[in-house]
Amino acid sequence: MVDATGDVALSSTVKSSLYNNVQALLRETDSGSASQTGMLRWNLQKKMETHPSCSVLLIKVLLKELEKMLHRSGDMIPNKLHRRASECLMKLLIFPLPYAAVTLSILQSIKMEITTPASLYQRRVIAEQNLKSKHFAMQEKVFVLADPAVFSAPLEATVRAELEASGLLRDTLTQEKNLVFRALQTALETASQSSRLAKALGAMEDHMVEKYFQEVVLAVEQSIKHGAGGRADYLNRLQDIYRDILTASNEELTKVDCSSVCNTAMPFPEINFLLWNNEEDLWNLLTNFTLGACITLSVDEEEKDKRDSVQSEDSGIERDLKESDFDDTEQPTDRNSFPVFTRRNAIKSTKPPDQLSLMREKIEAFPGSSPMLKEERRHTARVVVMGDDRVLGRLTWAYHSIRERESKRLLLTKRLNLQLYYIPVADMKPPLSSPDEGRLSVASLLGKVDPWYNSNINSLGAAIPTLAKMDSNHSKSLKRNLFLLDTLCYYLRCGFQPVNLPLYSVKMTCSSSVVEEVFASHLEADIPEFRHLKERKSAVGVFGAVISISYTKISLSKRKVVKGEAHTTCGMVMKSELAAVTSGEDYLAVSFYSVDSKSNTIQTQKISIKTMEQTLSVCLDKDSRRTYTDVQRIEISPCLDPGCSIQSSNEEEPPLIKYLDKVLSLPINTFTEASTPVGGAVVMETALQV
Repeated sequence: MVDATGDVALSSTVKSSLYNNVQALLRETDSGSASQTGMLRWNLQKKMETHPSCSVLLIKVLLKELEKMLHRSGDMIPNKLHRRASECLMKLLIFPLPYAAVTLSILQSIKMEITTPASLYQRRVIAEQNLKSKHFAMQEKVFVLADPAVFSAPLEATVRAELEASGLLRDTLTQEKNLVFRALQTALETASQSSRLAKALGAMEDHMVEKYFQEVVLAVEQSIKHGAGGRADYLNRLQDIYRDILTASNEELTKVDCSSVCNTAMPFPEINFLLWNNEEDLWNLLTNFTLGACITLSVDEEEKDKRDSVQSEDSGIERDLKESDFDDTEQPTDRNSFPVFTRRNAIKSTKPPDQLSLMREKIEAFPGSSPMLKEERRHTARVVVMGDDRVLGRLTWAYHSIRERESKRLLLTKRLNLQLYYIPVADMKPPLSSPDEGRLSVASLLGKVDPWYNSNINSLGAAIPTLAKMDSNHSKSLKRNLFLLDTLCYYLRCGFQPVNLPLYSVKMTCSSSVVEEVFASHLEADIPEFRHLKERKSAVGVFGAVISISYTKISLSKRKVVKGEAHTTCGMVMKSELAAVTSGEDYLAVSFYSVDSKSNTIQTQKISIKTMEQTLSVCLDKDSRRTYTDVQRIEISPCLDPGCSIQSSNEEEPPLIKYLDKVLSLPINTFTEASTPVGGAVVMETALQV
């Protein structure tokens, strides 16, 4: 039983007793005496056995106590606790996916933190804040793309102000001081000297701060490179840096305010918010970021690039592209504007090694695959789309376009790690089509796959439309900022397990042209002359138009049978179903509108529909902006990944290529990925390295 606040419904006596037991155990542990610790722990264990529902409350009490300790003393989580957590997590690796994959990711992070304390914090802050270091060149950008069909002007202004506030008062020098402070305090456990260390850093000249910052970054990266064997050298090096900083301090330290240096809470990343008016915007954003970030390449990278480019004058990577390869258009004056780069029509064929790079990206999508495959990419673009099913349709088109361009000439893939996120936001208006269904079907699907996504991100999306209506006084605005930014950052930092939404190709034959498109979740086709029949609930003698269909039937036995039928209908709707939800395989559920009482729903991945006399009006992903009329025939099949279409190559293919699914999927990051059979073996194999 759970009460209105989410707490387990327990008697006040049990709650009070539990709280007292925890406090007594913590006091006994702090005193260093083991005389009563065993008995107190045993009493707590028996209480859990007698009242199993207390477990949720116990976790909440322990977390609150941990937060108190962290805020009170600035202490970091001790290695002993890290190791105990690792031992527990190792036992969870026998669980099926997605739990094994999530556990493995956490274990890898804990292992790195045990070997090199403060490494996770340092890498994250350097990347998110784009701090310059020749020893760790990773950079990240966060782009939030909002659908103007959902975001009204007041809502856009409110969300923009709250998200872009994360970039205000950003001071590089202070952040570098905080990183040095955090590394020394965490690795050397110098909590007792934290005040003196903070004052010494606060009084230090700028060039000395930069010097020690670079030394700490170098020490961290060398320790990570050497693994467990480099831990002793890492601690010794930090001890030398710590001693040097304190030695350089002087009598003036008592006058220094160390409050700004002591703040080692994770800062918000800089967030770029834009209305997504054109599908090409995503390509331009990624290109600008990649080309701009590559200006900061380290000397080692430049030397490596020169060696690589000897074999090919034009490998397709941005380092080999001349200015003439791009058309730099004049910058528009709109506040969402950014430079636009477009390639000329004359494009050479992709080299076989580049094509293999695209297919290696498919391997990285396997649950639990080794992150070493992504180490070559120095930059990460985190793209968050906000809107309903329509914005995912737009993202589908843009993502397919990017893969298509990359299959002809690599520009982004070797430099950029693209991560996609989705926050569902509805405009609170009934959809133009499908009046019996809302426009958040994909969000509902993701919520079924991942309960964490459902409770954190779906709830955030439901709250966003009310922001513009809330009072804008300072106190409420501050709370709202923290809620929106904190939840978004939690999603960006912890949502790293993708749910792959299968994409479908649709070829539409019209009277004067042929159109090829892609969609992710929904296709609706109706016959305009009989559109009114969809609202009828009883037979009136007219059932619509006759259409001819041919499809491959999906069955529980996984046997695929080609069938051909004739239907009398006034329209049809196709919805994507995920294997993670159906416990089978991905398919389209195709339903036909008919006024008779027969059930006309089929499950298929490939279908062809042809009208006999009338024409169809086709709408993709519930977006009226993607409506096609005068359609006589539609052919639908799984969308093949352009990056997996190697025609001929003398290069030896990676061993896993033959097992890859050639279907293009849209990888939306969640907290627990959809379970796939291929990933299980990869997870267990990688676990042996932890």
